[in-house]
Amino acid sequence: MVRIGLAGIGFMGMIHFLATQKVPGAKITGICSRDKRKLAGDWRGIKGNFGPPGQVMDLSGIHAYDDYQTLLDDPSIDLIDLCTPTDQHAPMAIAALKAGKHVLVEKAIALNSREADQMLAAAKKAGKLLMVGHVLPFFSEFAFAHKLIEKGEHGRLVAAHFTRVISKPEWSEAIGDAAKTGGPAVDLHVHDTHFVSLIAGVPGKVFSTGHTVGDSVEYLTTSYLYGDNGPTITCSSGAIAMAGRSFLHGFEIYLEDATLAFSSAGIPLTLFPRKGKPKLISLKSQNDPINAFQAEITSAVAAIKAGEVKGPLDAQLARDALVLCLKEIESVLCAKPVIVSKNG
Repeated sequence: MVRIGLAGIGFMGMIHFLATQKVPGAKITGICSRDKRKLAGDWRGIKGNFGPPGQVMDLSGIHAYDDYQTLLDDPSIDLIDLCTPTDQHAPMAIAALKAGKHVLVEKAIALNSREADQMLAAAKKAGKLLMVGHVLPFFSEFAFAHKLIEKGEHGRLVAAHFTRVISKPEWSEAIGDAAKTGGPAVDLHVHDTHFVSLIAGVPGKVFSTGHTVGDSVEYLTTSYLYGDNGPTITCSSGAIAMAGRSFLHGFEIYLEDATLAFSSAGIPLTLFPRKGKPKLISLKSQNDPINAFQAEITSAVAAIKAGEVKGPLDAQLARDALVLCLKEIESVLCAKPVIVSKNG
C-alpha cells in the first residue's frame, strides 16, 4: 500500500483526493492545509471548472496537519502529493525529497528552469522519485493518440494542430495570479507543450505570436520548428474565451496514412484512414475527467513499486515542457523565432 500525504486542499487537491479513492494499492493517510474548515472536512467552498462541487468530506482515519513540516515528519507517509500553486512547488518538493518522501507534484513543475533543475537534483541526491502530474496523456483521447503515434501502424507523424482555450479562471484567485502560476502561457499551455514533447520530442526552435495583458501572455499560437523532415506542429492556447464557452480542447493529427481528430466542442474521437470509412473510436472513461487523474495516480503508484518513472510523469519531460512555454513567451515578446536549448 502506497500511503499518500496530500498537501494543498484547493480544487486540484480535491480532484486528487477523489481520484485516489479509486486507485488500488493507494490510500491518503494525511492531508495538509492552513484552512481549519478544510482540515475538518468542510470543502464546500471549493470551486472548479470540472468535476463535482466542493462538499463535506469524510476524513475518518486521515491525519490532518496545518503545518507542512509536520506532514513530512509523519513516518507513515510514502508519497507527498503536492497540489499547491506553482510558485510553491520547488521549495515544498525539495523539502519532501530531503525528508525521504517520493513526490508527485501538479504541473507545471516550477516557474523557471532553475527551480526545476534544483528539484531534479534533489530527487537524484535523495534517491527518491520526483513525478510531475501532467494529466493530459491520461485522458482517453490523448492516450489513444499517443499510442497510435508510438505504434506507427499508420505511418509517421507528419503534422498536428492542438487547441486549448478557456475563459478566465475567475473561480480561483490563485490560478488567476500570473506571479503564482506563470499565467495562461505556462499554467494552461504547459499541457500542450508536454504532449507535443511526448509525441515528437523537443523542437529546435519555436515561433509564437500572442496577446498580452501587462506582463502576462494570455493567448498564443506557436509553430514548433523541428527542421528538415520533422513534423509540422502548431498549437493555439490561452485564456481569452467568454464564460459561456469556458473550455475547449482538441486536436487534428496527421499521419502518413490516417488522420485522427477530436474536439471537446462536439467532434468525437475519429480515425480517418487513407482507405475505408471513418472509424468512431469508443473508449472507456471518456466522459469523466476524474478517471484521467485516477489513471495518473495509478501510474505514480506503479512507478514507486517499480522504483523508476517512465512516460508522462517523467520530471525531465516536465522540465522540458516548461522550457518550451518560457521560450514561446520570449518569442511572443520579441516577435521572432527563438532557439530552444535543453539547458535553457
